[in-house]
Amino acid sequence: MMMDDDMEKGGLMPYLDRPRTFPNMRSKPYVPLIFRVLMGINVRVLFVLLLLGFGVVFYVGASTSPIIVFVFSVCIISFIFAIYLCKWVLAKDEGPPEMVQISDAIRDGAEGFFRTQYGTISKMACILALVIFSIYLFRTTTPQQESSGIGRSTSACITVVAFLLGALCSGIAGYVGMWVSVRANVRVSSAARRSAREALQIATRAGGFSAIVVVGMAVIGVAILYATFYVWLGVDTPGSMKVTDLPLLLVGYGFGASFVALFAQLGGGIYTKAADVGADLVGKVEQGIPEDDPRNPAVIADLVGDNVGDCAARGADLFESIAAEIISAMILGGSMAQRCKIEDPSGFILFPLVVHSFDLVISSVGILSIRGTRDSSMKTPIEDPMAILQKGYSVTIVLAVLTFGASTRWLLYTEKAPSAWLNFALCGLVGIITAYAFVWITKYYTDYKHEPVRSLALASSTGHGTNIIAGVSLGLESTALPVLVISVSIVSAYWLGQTSGLVDESGIPTGGLFGTAVATMGMLSTAAYVLTMDMFGPIADNAGGIVEMSQQPESVREITDVLDAVGNTTKATTKGFAIGSAALASFLLFSAYMDEVATFAQQPFKQVDIAIPEVFVGGLLGSMLIFLFSAWACAAVGKTAQEVVNEVRRQFIERPGIMEYKEKPDYGRCVAIVASASLREMIKPGALAIISPIAVGFLFRILGYYTGQPLLGAKVVAAMLMFATVSGILMALFLNTAGGAWDNAKKYIETGALGGKGSDTHKAAITGDTVGDPFKDTAGPSIHVLIKMLATITLVMAPIFL
Repeated sequence: MMMDDDMEKGGLMPYLDRPRTFPNMRSKPYVPLIFRVLMGINVRVLFVLLLLGFGVVFYVGASTSPIIVFVFSVCIISFIFAIYLCKWVLAKDEGPPEMVQISDAIRDGAEGFFRTQYGTISKMACILALVIFSIYLFRTTTPQQESSGIGRSTSACITVVAFLLGALCSGIAGYVGMWVSVRANVRVSSAARRSAREALQIATRAGGFSAIVVVGMAVIGVAILYATFYVWLGVDTPGSMKVTDLPLLLVGYGFGASFVALFAQLGGGIYTKAADVGADLVGKVEQGIPEDDPRNPAVIADLVGDNVGDCAARGADLFESIAAEIISAMILGGSMAQRCKIEDPSGFILFPLVVHSFDLVISSVGILSIRGTRDSSMKTPIEDPMAILQKGYSVTIVLAVLTFGASTRWLLYTEKAPSAWLNFALCGLVGIITAYAFVWITKYYTDYKHEPVRSLALASSTGHGTNIIAGVSLGLESTALPVLVISVSIVSAYWLGQTSGLVDESGIPTGGLFGTAVATMGMLSTAAYVLTMDMFGPIADNAGGIVEMSQQPESVREITDVLDAVGNTTKATTKGFAIGSAALASFLLFSAYMDEVATFAQQPFKQVDIAIPEVFVGGLLGSMLIFLFSAWACAAVGKTAQEVVNEVRRQFIERPGIMEYKEKPDYGRCVAIVASASLREMIKPGALAIISPIAVGFLFRILGYYTGQPLLGAKVVAAMLMFATVSGILMALFLNTAGGAWDNAKKYIETGALGGKGSDTHKAAITGDTVGDPFKDTAGPSIHVLIKMLATITLVMAPIFL
């Protein structure tokens, strides 16, 4: 590790007069293989290949449906808009050399960890793909697949290809999130030297680039897979598969996305929070130095963690959420259209793709609505960044209502029930209101402008213990309102769907489940803008760290502190949004699972009786899985943080000159510790999530075979999934809200309230924040990914439970 000569010699110059250098933590820039290959191709050849690729895509789309062509067109235009945002952000200056050096160190650490982490994940994905292929070679096939000539080997290949494509796209989504954040952070820091509004705009547009790419990839990935299978299998031709059965072939895509998202969230969450806890406990509490102080050996690891945990992992997370919701809604739409004998079911199947295509358009408008001001003077009063972001969200919400209504009239109108589209439009409105309610509720419980966080800060004035008690009680209380909102939205959407006028051959209403699917689409109809707000948080956090480490004036730090505090709130609110959408999406996936079991078993499977002892045990195992998974995730952070604490303490003892700026800390050592430990610790909880449902379903299938209960394995897995979803939603709400409230209670005290920085109240708040770190950034986000992955893995593995 390089050392500044003045520091080694113990020069007496003031720190600010010294040239500030920071470590370069890699030998050469890292670029993923796929991008290296593309960069090595001649520009003209690449342009021709892109044109050919677009031509093939549009030909396949035109052979499928005009709706698919519309989706392709919107996605490609959105990618062009994302490139514009990227070029706009990268055109901004990076500031003085000391800022650039710090940013380079963060970028090096983040890209190095990403390479190692995703290398590990890709190996596990290949192994799992072989397992899926083997299972599908020996599984039973549905009557529809037999009649259309799709054998076991074809079905196995389709599922494995879909799984690997989903995993690949999820990984790219994560890389895009990390790539932009490690380049935007220094530009936000530099802009903060001029004005808060410019810094806000850069951070928002950087987050917008990532959000547009992630959502666009999720939509176009499903659309390409659907269109390819449609053309390849000759769907809707005589003797071939019906279009209503086609969405079942896409479940592997959702499982691949969930698989990568879970390990990305686990590994990134362990990394970021272990580094954060280690840096805070020794730096702030023991040594009394500020957050992100360059004397703290763990500070670079902490800043790297913001990118791999909050940006890369969240990109993969939202990609998985959208992919799973689209596929489950397509399955339910096709199933309902088949029961109702609708002549052209393509509108009901492709409706989710159109909704999210409009999401790209309206979110782009929302992002562009946040503009810089003409007066860029530092003397201009700092505006409330949260109010500015909320205005953009309000614009997006209004446009979402209009485009959603137009989409339902376009695609869901049918002569069998002329007014059904209006009911489904109202279902979408229920979903949009639910999303807004979740954002508002989470903001209320985590923003220090409101009473809950201020009460938590006040509890810190009487000690560490009362801070912890108040935080736990706040987190427990915060589960009530979201659960009520979810309950009302599910019942309302189901009722609106049931009364839409769509009935089966027996005259029984069949639109209820599809109504809840439409509500889920409504909730996620602003997903790109919500992800933009989420990405804003870690970029602002990194910018504050760069400003602190490069010893910028206090006025600059004030601006980044305001942005950082707002970023904590936006991260918390988007996690609340993600949990709400996970609850609705899991309900859809559960319904799709029951439909798939009925199709394979060739008998009705409409309810699960928990009065059956084995089924009740399955429910208990599902709830236990959530608690055990949470425990292992938090324990992983604790173990890794202990290693960081010991290393930071060792450096302060062995290098006493660090505190006087006479010696430079060994930042690379902490980065290496956290990287290796997080990769090691993510395996156990991840393996638990994958193996548990498969093992439980298979064991109870064998038990059912010997006791004369042929569907016992499927029923037990259904109960496991149901209880895990309920327990997981409550646990995730508690963990995310409590952790966010503890963090912002500390931020509130750091504004000068209740004694300010360095006071006993502040130290108690730091303890609460330290406890909340693994809650809100490791266990909480991982749980809502877990419950969706459980649902997708049961869809893929359903045949082995029968």
